[in-house]
Amino acid sequence: QVQLVESGGGLVQAGGSLRLSCTASGSISAVNAMGWYRQAPGKQRELVAGITSSGSTNYADSVKGRFTISRGNPKNLVYLQMNSLKPEDTAVYYCYARTTSFVAWGQGTQVTVSS
Repeated sequence: QVQLVESGGGLVQAGGSLRLSCTASGSISAVNAMGWYRQAPGKQRELVAGITSSGSTNYADSVKGRFTISRGNPKNLVYLQMNSLKPEDTAVYYCYARTTSFVAWGQGTQVTVSS
């Protein structure tokens, strides 16, 4: 099992920045990728950004150039630096950790961007 704890959400004005953090514990040696999804009210959950154990990253087109995902040291930490935030970035952001047999999810952290 892998447990995930997120932090760093909040309320920010459009154009502002936030940094989300996610800490993994448990069977972290089995994790081959971590990242973030988000879900806005009335919408499906969507991938925001991911990073593999080798450091490869991928981003949703809507956040490219504004968001940066990175891993901390030790590597059970993942960060999402969000710059130039827009009202459409408002959502609950969920950290995930993927293994070969399951995906673990965090409890979610609310990000609200006011116009």
